[in-house]
Amino acid sequence: MNQQALSSFLWSVADLLRGDFKQSEYGKVILPFTVLRRLDCVLESTKDAVLAECAAREAQGLNPEPFLLRKSGQSFYNTSPFDLKKLLGDQDNIRENLYSYIQSFSGAVRDIFERFDFYSQIEKLAKAGLLYLVAEKFAQVDLHPQTISNTQMGHVFEELIRKFAEISNETAGEHFTPREVIRLMVNLIFIEDDEILAKPGVVRTIYDPTAGTGGMLSVAGEYLEDHNPQARLTMFGQELNDESYAICKADMLIKGQDVGNIVAGNTLSDDGHLHRKFDYMLSNPPFGVEWKKVEKEVRKEHEQRGFEGRFGPGLPRVSDGSLLFLLHLISKMRPASEGGSRFGIVLNGSPLFTGGAGSGESEIRRYVLENDLLETIVALPTDMFYNTGISTYVWILTNRKDDDCKGLVQLIDASSFWQKMRKSLGSKRKELSEAHIAQIVNLFGKFEEASLFTLYDAEGKELGREVVLAGEPEPAAPEGGKLKKAPLARLFKTTDFGYRTITVERPLRDENGKIVLGERGKQRGKPQPDSSLRDTENVPLSEDVETYFKREVLPHAPDAWIDHEKTKVGYEIPFNRHFYVFEPPRPLEEIDAELKQVTDRILAMIGGLTA
Repeated sequence: MNQQALSSFLWSVADLLRGDFKQSEYGKVILPFTVLRRLDCVLESTKDAVLAECAAREAQGLNPEPFLLRKSGQSFYNTSPFDLKKLLGDQDNIRENLYSYIQSFSGAVRDIFERFDFYSQIEKLAKAGLLYLVAEKFAQVDLHPQTISNTQMGHVFEELIRKFAEISNETAGEHFTPREVIRLMVNLIFIEDDEILAKPGVVRTIYDPTAGTGGMLSVAGEYLEDHNPQARLTMFGQELNDESYAICKADMLIKGQDVGNIVAGNTLSDDGHLHRKFDYMLSNPPFGVEWKKVEKEVRKEHEQRGFEGRFGPGLPRVSDGSLLFLLHLISKMRPASEGGSRFGIVLNGSPLFTGGAGSGESEIRRYVLENDLLETIVALPTDMFYNTGISTYVWILTNRKDDDCKGLVQLIDASSFWQKMRKSLGSKRKELSEAHIAQIVNLFGKFEEASLFTLYDAEGKELGREVVLAGEPEPAAPEGGKLKKAPLARLFKTTDFGYRTITVERPLRDENGKIVLGERGKQRGKPQPDSSLRDTENVPLSEDVETYFKREVLPHAPDAWIDHEKTKVGYEIPFNRHFYVFEPPRPLEEIDAELKQVTDRILAMIGGLTA
């Protein structure tokens, strides 16, 4: 059974629920039953051996758990004589037997079903007379990993969540990230470490503070499995949503990961991995979601712990907490002396430029850039995510830059790297192909400037595209056609994004136009500022303030001066400005000729109607 057929089969269970359950409640039944059947299939081959081992060890008065884990060959087990198929043999007592079956799982699995609030759904199904029918449906499907791989199962869970989110008007994008975006991020964070990761027995840690259903952790694990089956990636995560947490935990159980590393709760207010540092990290925090619920705890940590805590550099406005996750990840970086870290985070456009000099957002950018942590920002195409069509950016940060990359930041405009999906999924209409991912990763690996040339024929039809690195020969324009050049990758010094905001004052004048002078203290005899004429100017860090002031301000306001006490340093990354290409308008004669052609055609048509 392929992934699509399986998704359709699981979705068909909704037909049984229709009428007795609201559409928004379908997921609360289908998701836990899918997990239950998956675990059921995984334990099927060792069921008898586990039951025999349990009886033998209990007869000896020993704690059977370590022996049962060994017999099951998994990091979980079940001591009930039932499985999903055997439950169907006693239709009258299926509710009680299903309870008993779930309670016989090891503790980590029981927690999964408690997070799903599965017992409430069992009661509701039993009262509606549907419990046997639903259990019978799921017992028919084979969800063993040899039939449905972990990767396929991950896709199935994501598709089900997306469908349930759509019909209940929830935001599916809060639960997972498109797999091709994750593959891009995984390739970017692992790119320079292939040699290290290829060593036999190497162990590395990866962390996702917004784990969702575990997609990012899973794709990272698959990458390492493909490159070096002997390497081990220990996965850590935290997730706020109970259903997503339950799915993530079940996935990690089947993969043999320590599920104690997957923690429930709000990462910002209650760090589930306090004092831990990681080799790699990935995150797709919710876009534009306010952090008012955890404001008290976050402000307390910021004010009391400062830079010893996670939020020392500053706090963004309450309406968008995505930069708090960026600071959280920075706090989890392994010190450079111990090998350092690299992480990728998906953010919308707001963190690039929101907030003037001295604001929380600007201070966070300042901290990142002045500490030379930012390596690359990749602009993704719009319409890439399931719940939003806005522009998104992948930030790559590290505290172990190569010497030739130190003090530099690479910006890559990959907004034109996409192919249309055969079928839209919510707001997602575009996707990255493997070729697109390879091109972006190659640009990042070379860490050079590059241009994108688009070739057009004489009629303006696109013939192809070509990526050209700085210093390489440019392609020739097609015969009769034209060539369009646009920047694709650019390098900047970290200081290029910094500026000083200076306050420009003009003198206050009385009704006779005479300048008003101060009469007391330090202001005695000095011109007093007119607040209504006060203005600010942003001066790049690379330029001398006085030189800028003499050139840009004094010619227009000879009586102006700078209030140096109010000068602030700010940082912003105006991404789009650096990739803007001016296209001159067509000649007026050409536009006139085209209008005349259209007008003549309309007159001819009118003439034909009146003839």
